[in-house]
Amino acid sequence: MRVLFAGTPAVAVPSLNALIDAGFDVVGVLTRPDAPLGRKKVLTPSPVAARAQELGLPVIRAAKVDDEAIAAIAALDPDVAAIVAYGALVPARALTVPKQGWINLHFSLLPAWRGAAPVQHAVMAGDDITGASTFLLETGLDTGPVFGTLTETVRPEDTSGDLLERLSHSGAVLLAQTLGAVDAGAAVPVPQQGDITLAPKLSIDDARVDWQQPALAIRRRINGVTPEPGAWTTWDGARFKIGAAKLRSDVTDLAPGQVRFTGGADAAAVVGTGSHGLELLRVQPAGKKMMPGADWARGLANREDVVFE
Repeated sequence: MRVLFAGTPAVAVPSLNALIDAGFDVVGVLTRPDAPLGRKKVLTPSPVAARAQELGLPVIRAAKVDDEAIAAIAALDPDVAAIVAYGALVPARALTVPKQGWINLHFSLLPAWRGAAPVQHAVMAGDDITGASTFLLETGLDTGPVFGTLTETVRPEDTSGDLLERLSHSGAVLLAQTLGAVDAGAAVPVPQQGDITLAPKLSIDDARVDWQQPALAIRRRINGVTPEPGAWTTWDGARFKIGAAKLRSDVTDLAPGQVRFTGGADAAAVVGTGSHGLELLRVQPAGKKMMPGADWARGLANREDVVFE
């Protein structure tokens, strides 16, 4: 079976590896163009492109699936395309280029959390269970019939990065199994059933903490937007990032956004919310690196006037 693999970020690499390990004939890779990274803005291949180069696979770099990209895909004569977080829509005219279509690995239990950020939204919503689905790509947003699913428990301390890392590996196995069934003529996709929820891409504004919200909702938002785009608030007019926090139901006397510091061996920074306290475990003040919340608290142990906005 000749397979075109389409993907861009690191979470797509396990799927590429799984298809190679399963013995599929991966004839090429479609990925986003090299992007400037770091302070020096050095053009850097995507993680999928870098892995494809290590494997000696042809690489098609395209910001979108336009006529040029479609021609390059057609030249590879794939039987099927496997797509994992490529980062752009596949237009209708490209869907029939692979003989058996495009099979998408999506990190949710469809039709829950259709869209670009399913894991982030699942964490922010407080879902207990999420998972991954393989489905036949259509022109609609994640609307195609489903080949297979797997489930994954969402742990209270999970960030979206933690959860996505686990799903990237279990989902890679699911994708390889799905392509194997398609190759054997044994795959029968089933129309999606259930309540539809949407998971649009998160903006930096979506990552801002609203201290009027209950502590549990704030912690879920912090976890959901970690590592990207990263939770933040403002202090003294500058952006202040928050990497992790834990609930402090024993603290009920702080106004929303008000910070209380303790020093010494039990140093902590606890913030008031719309319900009870939230202890900051990882913070990044403006102009500094991410640090333990306790270290930040020790430096400000005598301050009583810190209020987040």
